[in-house]
Amino acid sequence: MTKIKGGELIADHLIRAGMPYVFGICGHGNVGMLDALYDRKDHITMISPRHEQTAGHMADAYYRVSHQPVATLTSCGPGSANIPMSLACAQADSSAFLAITANVPTSQFNRGPFQETYMHGQASFPDSVKPFVKRSFQPSRVEMLPLALRQATNLLTSGRPGPVNLDVPYNLFQEEADTALEPMNGAGVDNRPGAAPEIITAVTDMLLAANAPLIFVGHGITISEAGADLTDLQHRLQIPQVASPNGMGSLDMADPLSLGFIGRNGTYPANQAGRRADILLTIGARFDDRSASSWREGYSWNIPPSKLIHVDIDPTEIGRNYEPFMGIQADARTFVRQILAELDRRGVTRHEGTKSWLAQIAGWQQEWDSFIAPNFEIDSAPMRPERVVRDMMQVVPDNAILVPDSGAHHNWFMQFWKCRRPQSMLNTWGYSAMGFGVSGVLGAKLAAPDRPCIAVVGDGGFTMTPHVLCTAVEYNIPAIWVIWNNYAWGAIRDLQHGQFGGREIGTSFTHGPNSEPYNPDFAALAKAHGVDGIKVSRSSDFRDALGAAIAANRPYVIDLEVDPGVRPPSTGSWELPPLQAPEPAFGAPWRPL
Repeated sequence: MTKIKGGELIADHLIRAGMPYVFGICGHGNVGMLDALYDRKDHITMISPRHEQTAGHMADAYYRVSHQPVATLTSCGPGSANIPMSLACAQADSSAFLAITANVPTSQFNRGPFQETYMHGQASFPDSVKPFVKRSFQPSRVEMLPLALRQATNLLTSGRPGPVNLDVPYNLFQEEADTALEPMNGAGVDNRPGAAPEIITAVTDMLLAANAPLIFVGHGITISEAGADLTDLQHRLQIPQVASPNGMGSLDMADPLSLGFIGRNGTYPANQAGRRADILLTIGARFDDRSASSWREGYSWNIPPSKLIHVDIDPTEIGRNYEPFMGIQADARTFVRQILAELDRRGVTRHEGTKSWLAQIAGWQQEWDSFIAPNFEIDSAPMRPERVVRDMMQVVPDNAILVPDSGAHHNWFMQFWKCRRPQSMLNTWGYSAMGFGVSGVLGAKLAAPDRPCIAVVGDGGFTMTPHVLCTAVEYNIPAIWVIWNNYAWGAIRDLQHGQFGGREIGTSFTHGPNSEPYNPDFAALAKAHGVDGIKVSRSSDFRDALGAAIAANRPYVIDLEVDPGVRPPSTGSWELPPLQAPEPAFGAPWRPL
């Protein structure tokens, strides 16, 4: 062994772990790490956005597209205090990145030096992120770094993926020690446990005997890269699928077996099937309130009498919201392949026992299509939301990556977007952090440079993190932002109108004595940053503008005026106690006798 600086150890480890990027912001607390990265510029790229929250969302989205974790780097005090939102967003959606945070020198712990978090413990910044990470490591000597680095990296993607924090005191970046990185096996951690053989036999028996089977998928099926195998299983057994947002695309949503999103703003066929399924095979989904109509009986699910088979790699999610008939801790892809192998053993290549069930679903689909179809054709100024989604589906290529932000616009894409591939629709779902889509599209584009990457973001969310335009220009990242301009925090304004009699305060963006709608000219703002920008107010102009943005292969902003008075038709419910839960706008709850 030869003497090596702590910062060099960290940088060498990131390279060895296959991390091509560090997304980070400079500060006096991490300048030693920056110096180590300088010497390794040919092997790992440092990208510096203008805010730490953006760095975290970029790393989160990068993982969702590539399933390769990368690292973030932030300085002590406020620099790292800006990253908990990104960590929380990643943790809630089972996405992984290594958050390297700097801290004050160990010799100054508990003296209250510049930017130390010390009120309840010395250098206690890790306490700030513990609810949002799988583990926080804080080595206090250079010799402790190799073990912490190995453990942190393995933990990122073992079991349920999630972010991990490595908190490094300032002096460790620059101090030297006679130490070296610990060996890491190329095989890594076995992250694909399967179910017991007798369980596979029992599940297969249940699926083959079911009259109205349904498969419900979440992000777990996407993370496990089980889409192709699941598609094979569904085609063989002719079982329809409903999805939570981050499970969308595991089955091509143009497939007749794909019923779309289930829950408050799900599709009518999805909720109808959920209410009536006799066997519900759920893989990698956790029955959150929005995909379960706040667990109200008969609105999205009836569990029981529906028999729930709940498969998840995280045992804490099995039975959290619904008691399963059968709970199975397993990797999604391994489990699906086990079922396929059992079908092969039995010689089952096609199961036709669901014909009447699928015919019933086709009837619900026809009712739903008749109800929604007219609004997709309306040409108006400002645009109707349905028309925005339709035009994007017609213009955007199948290999594009859509990165919606949190906001009213997201409901429309949940209900009507047809995702064609896995890992091509990235949603901030569990924590629903504004800024994820605005910032994450940069990380998505770095992970998939040959695919169009489009963020659909609200005007409120965009103005939280508009500095992404600087990063796009500095690093030549040709992302596209479609800004859903409805001059409001629209989702909350809708809630005020629906539940508080229109007592609107703090939600609309206005200016002047007559309270005229106000927003900056986003196209002009883009051009001021060196980004192409255009304002679109009429439906007939949007398709050409979006096509031009995709063809340009440069950073691009479309300032799109959308009608704020049109709300998505609820087919489920969403309860915010003690407010009265709304009834579906289309369809009605159903409970078996």
